[in-house]
Amino acid sequence: MPERLARYHEELNEEQFAVATSAAGAALVIAGAGSGKTRAITYRVAYLVEQGVAPARIMLATFTNRAAREMLRRVEQLTGGAGDNVARRVCGGTFHRIANLILRRHATALGYEANYTILDSEDARDLLGICVDDAGVDTKARRFPKAEILRDIISFANNTDRPIPEVVARRYPHFEPLTQQIMRVDSVFMGRKRERNVMDYDDLLLNWKRLLMEKEEIARLYAEQFEHILVDEYQDTNKLQAEIVDLLGVTHRGVMVVGDDAQSIFAWRGAEWSNIYEFPKRYPEARQYRLESNYRSTPEILAVANVSIAANRKQFPKLLRAVRPSLGLAPALVPCHDADQQAAFVAARILELRDESVPLKEMAVLYRSHYHSLELQLELTRRGVPYSVRSGVRFFEQAHIKDVISYLRLVANPRDELAWKRVFRLIPNVGPATANRLWERLTFAPDPLALVLRGEADAVVSKRGNSWAEFRALLEALTTDEARANPARQIELILARGYEAHLAANYENAETRLEDLRQLAHYSTRYNSTAEFLSELALLSTERYGAPQPLTGEEVITGGDEDELLTLSSIHQAKGLEWRAIFIIWAADGKFPSPRSLRDAEGEEEERRLWYVALTRARDQLYLTYPLVVTDYSRQTVIQRPSRFVTEVPPELYEVWSLEEERAELPPALEAQDEPGGYLN
Repeated sequence: MPERLARYHEELNEEQFAVATSAAGAALVIAGAGSGKTRAITYRVAYLVEQGVAPARIMLATFTNRAAREMLRRVEQLTGGAGDNVARRVCGGTFHRIANLILRRHATALGYEANYTILDSEDARDLLGICVDDAGVDTKARRFPKAEILRDIISFANNTDRPIPEVVARRYPHFEPLTQQIMRVDSVFMGRKRERNVMDYDDLLLNWKRLLMEKEEIARLYAEQFEHILVDEYQDTNKLQAEIVDLLGVTHRGVMVVGDDAQSIFAWRGAEWSNIYEFPKRYPEARQYRLESNYRSTPEILAVANVSIAANRKQFPKLLRAVRPSLGLAPALVPCHDADQQAAFVAARILELRDESVPLKEMAVLYRSHYHSLELQLELTRRGVPYSVRSGVRFFEQAHIKDVISYLRLVANPRDELAWKRVFRLIPNVGPATANRLWERLTFAPDPLALVLRGEADAVVSKRGNSWAEFRALLEALTTDEARANPARQIELILARGYEAHLAANYENAETRLEDLRQLAHYSTRYNSTAEFLSELALLSTERYGAPQPLTGEEVITGGDEDELLTLSSIHQAKGLEWRAIFIIWAADGKFPSPRSLRDAEGEEEERRLWYVALTRARDQLYLTYPLVVTDYSRQTVIQRPSRFVTEVPPELYEVWSLEEERAELPPALEAQDEPGGYLN
């Protein structure tokens, strides 16, 4: 063993070595960004096996099965003969995978057969739709949440161990009058799954916990078996997962959790930040380790990140230290005149970096909300810069954007068949068959829009109640002279007269989508007519590729080699990744932190953690940009200030860039605030 320990010393730094060779018992490992936590966990498993711990007595919970497989493959290499078949004998994988392995052995103890079926998300949604009918809910009397929303409500309640009424009140207040019906659907759903011998993903964890709480003999078996429990990314666990870990660790207390409280950014999907923060309370005997040697970023980038996260009051203090030498490049703070100049600067700088031999695939643009990428996507398209979007499909290809644009298209061109059919299907109780009959009625009319407004299509939808009358009233409002010349006003009308309610009933992230549409309305104020606005949007599919192409849901703009794609990403989607050069756009007050997130006391600290995650994605170069002025809905110019997360950092840690070509256009008030060593705001 001494020669193996010598190898560990050689291949790990002192912090990682201490984790890998820790004595048995509870341990909390605070692993800073880029500090090699995966390496430490891998060597920890290898060390335990080489110490004579049977692999079957080790449980390794990770957030992807791929991560577990890769760690265990490396353990196999490290342990050689001593680790024969380690990968198969260690109980490793996601919480759901491990739950399934255990439940297959003990399903009958909970009233299931061992051959139960696991429902994927789509299956669970379809079954919920059936249960709504079985529960006797009259979905026509009042707009009832779609199956996808119901699934989100029930899942969030399950994973956070909160009652459904509390979840509805806090996350879906517009459905609060329907709480009793939602609970009835949940009850039918649970019974139907049991009858059919099926479980959804949440049931795997719920039933695993039930097994450990209700079946004492089985609970004792696994509490005895798992002498060592390792949990990766512990800051992202939900309450249900943490409870399972505690139940399994009750005998040996050999729970080692690894994570970074400063990177806990998923509260909105049920992650419980207090799991890691309060771990020392639940395990007062736990030893604490810190991995603070950062192998990713330059000292200048880490200086900004360290100062930023230090502003959070509730945290485990840590100070990332750069292993890499300085490249002499301080993070650049780049105030831009407006959103268009911000997009132009980012696109131009990306092309300059590419000329300096930084491949596009080594660069990323990060943002707080998907709509922040709107101007940039148009600018990149104009300049022929190929990109992929990690935060979802391209902005203008999202379903809710295309829905609203379809209204604008049919007003601008009343013979647009696809726009009519899309809009028809948005009317409550109008399905594809009725939409097709409606279009057949309009097909040969000289002016289909006028025909609808005159009431000549009413017979096709005579049984649809008020919804058709409301649709006609909306079309009348959209076709007034005032509205036709003002696409922002048209979008506001569409939202106010039904589409906002449609979002609430159909999407779990309705508020985010509504934010996108308000930003779309804001963006459209620069155009003098709806036709001009729609023509600009069409450039996304026609400008670079010759013949017009339909907008599809593909993520990648054609052009360039497959590996030559710039990444655009929300910060949430970028966690765990890294690039040589990072641009964080819209680092402005009112944009980042998100105003929505500041509604509760914990919100600002989570936003600061999100900011910290963004900063620590950068290896060599970091650019923070924000517009100095924005235009509001009434086309008034509003002064924009930098994010509080920018101004919390001493100015000397940045290099402030001045985009001289636009300086003459800045309002005098802004010029006066440009002081040496200060911030442009």
